[in-house]
Amino acid sequence: MAFDFQVTIDSSSPHALADWWAEALGWQVEAQDAAFIRRMVESGAASEADTTEHRGALVWRAGAALTSPDPGRPRVLFQHVPEPKTVKNRVHLDVRVGADRQEAEVARLTELGATELWRASQGPYAWVTLADPEGNEFCVT
Repeated sequence: MAFDFQVTIDSSSPHALADWWAEALGWQVEAQDAAFIRRMVESGAASEADTTEHRGALVWRAGAALTSPDPGRPRVLFQHVPEPKTVKNRVHLDVRVGADRQEAEVARLTELGATELWRASQGPYAWVTLADPEGNEFCVT
């Protein structure tokens, strides 16, 4: 049996981090239905504290998600957590661009706000480990 899944990343600022990753990957931030959010608050099912504004739109404070333009890829959810990242990720994303595009992609991502952490290789495979603006490690291969 196959299961559908999403990748969830803890974040102190999920809407800003979702925007960053959308730009990094060429994906889309999922729209949130402001009218639905208002109805939930008005009915008492949610409170004003559950909401925030991002780029002039009413959104759920708890998170933001990305979807790929290619069907079948997992959704990526950025969820709000109060604590900062303190240790190395146990799971990370690999952005696979190919050896011929690796240096250009590392340059583009660092211009967007990523930080280069280290470079490594094993046999014919080489990768560059970067950190997103909140310190989450990912590799460009």
